[in-house]
Amino acid sequence: MSSNIVKKLFSNLKIPVMCAPMYIASNPKLVVAQCRSGIVGSFPAMNARGQLDAWLQKIKFNLGPLFHKKLLPPFAVNQIVHPYNKNLQEDMNVIIKHEVPIVITSLGTRREINDAVHSYGGIVLHDVTKNSRAREAISHGADGLIAIAAGAGGHAGQQSPFALMQEIREWYGGPVGLGGCISNGSAVLAAKVMGADFAYIGSPFLATKEANTAPEYKKMVVDCSAENIINTDFFTGAGANYLGPSIPKHVDINHKTATSRWLEMPKVWSEIWACGQGISNVTQIVTTNHLVRKLIREYEMKQKKYVY
Repeated sequence: MSSNIVKKLFSNLKIPVMCAPMYIASNPKLVVAQCRSGIVGSFPAMNARGQLDAWLQKIKFNLGPLFHKKLLPPFAVNQIVHPYNKNLQEDMNVIIKHEVPIVITSLGTRREINDAVHSYGGIVLHDVTKNSRAREAISHGADGLIAIAAGAGGHAGQQSPFALMQEIREWYGGPVGLGGCISNGSAVLAAKVMGADFAYIGSPFLATKEANTAPEYKKMVVDCSAENIINTDFFTGAGANYLGPSIPKHVDINHKTATSRWLEMPKVWSEIWACGQGISNVTQIVTTNHLVRKLIREYEMKQKKYVY
């Protein structure tokens, strides 16, 4: 790792992977399973909706003594640092109370948020889709970055991971994670070779048994591949990647000016499902532990083959 702080927090990883926080899908059960399997688990604070204190209590209780003795990987909470998040301060108070080890900030960076996390010894990782945002985050006191490249699920970047990592590493030597289409151990190793300290993986966990995703959603992830992923700004105004088959045929994403388009619009995220491109090797619905063990096997095999 690039930082002593992050070395300490990530020392118990079985593979350099952090699970990306996924709207709706990430819940305490999934986070606990991820940490117990040897990776960093995470969830968006927005998923808890008034239950953040209870969620954090549940996660810490179920991780048990090994977590409190720092013998398990830490977990992270994602905070949307944007004016539309009216629960930001309330959620931050809960995060401080529970001394959440890692806070992932999105859609805005504020020094006072970073300072609040630092006050109890936590670290802040800010997710970015371009180099200019990375510079801004570090200037405001973030401890590290998560570079979200093209092909990631949901709101993703548009830049190649090669270009994005190259631009960030030209000036920044601190901790960086890389996300976007990483779904096997080979890709985790590739991210490391490109200069990332860890891989940031989301979409494969949508099809795990612990994820809070509908059975139909899980099956669609298993059945689809990169060519089934649709990128559009039709639903939220910002480009995002969705499972194409989850978009009803009557919704014409090419006619953005249609005045009637909202009359029978399905709900984004809960009915129109986000997903990244790197899902072709997601071939069955499995436990989180099964998925992580597969990642570890693949990663170690590639290490033996290519690292001398």
